[in-house]
Amino acid sequence: MEARARACANIALAKYWGKADVKRNLPAVPSISMTLDQLVTETKVRFDPALDADTVRLDGRRASTEEAARVSTMLDRIRREAKLRHFARVSSHNHFPTAAGLASSASGFAALAAAASAAAGLRHSPRRLSALARASSASAARSIYGGFVELPAGRKGMGDLAARPIAPPTHWNLRLIVAQTIPGQKKVGSTEGMERSRRTSPFYDSWLDRAPKWCRTIKRAIKQRDLDALGEAMEQSTLAFHCCAITSNPPIFYWAPETLVALETVRGLRERGISAWATMDAGPHVKTLCDASDAARVRQALDRTAGVTRTWVTKPGPEVEVHR
Repeated sequence: MEARARACANIALAKYWGKADVKRNLPAVPSISMTLDQLVTETKVRFDPALDADTVRLDGRRASTEEAARVSTMLDRIRREAKLRHFARVSSHNHFPTAAGLASSASGFAALAAAASAAAGLRHSPRRLSALARASSASAARSIYGGFVELPAGRKGMGDLAARPIAPPTHWNLRLIVAQTIPGQKKVGSTEGMERSRRTSPFYDSWLDRAPKWCRTIKRAIKQRDLDALGEAMEQSTLAFHCCAITSNPPIFYWAPETLVALETVRGLRERGISAWATMDAGPHVKTLCDASDAARVRQALDRTAGVTRTWVTKPGPEVEVHR
């Protein structure tokens, strides 16, 4: 009745922003990601007949009421499938900042889905685990798989939606350098930000129209190992979804002044002939995609950038791992 799982966060190269069905947590647009080997969540789940409620600890602290409720909602789905009545003791640890725009919910819910399913005695396929993780966090669907992964768009009222692998970690020797800027949690969560953009941004409909085209370009670029084509479409996808956030009412500014400085560093690298391309999630940190041969120079430039407090060099990472 106990299992552990290890899952890696992923960074979307073609961005997901907006939901086709909020209740079922279905994305309005397709997305493509790269699983990152250095951004890891480890989760332990034990179903215990002595408990009278789920207990959840995150990074050594007791989970908030909202955090615990999201965990219990996933556990309830698993309990129904396994015909299990026991509550669970959950302990999860992120080896990188939580709720700061570094995709901790993706690795967190992927690890929870895998560990809880195994602890409950369910032998789910990767596709089933992906659909289960997606129901709690859409990006978590992609963290079940390693390497490069696609999550299709959903449709209102549809059933299980799962991610699917595009290419394994060994397909392309890329590096993604994560540059952390201002610390702390973001003020507007992604789910709230998406709904505000959907309801109020004048650019949201244009985003829905353009996002699938960037996704197709990025998928083709991955298969052809064309970094410049990938990078150009990735930056357009990133800037477009941030435009939706910025033009929401009230506006959502995930960027900080340090974000702009780091973006200028990436542009400067390209002007010097290094194929380096930036992406950001719903947070102030900048992630830079480049060839492995350029990673040291890119990291050095970001380390020297005013406002960058820490960097990680990541490469395409593995699929979720489960230990009973």
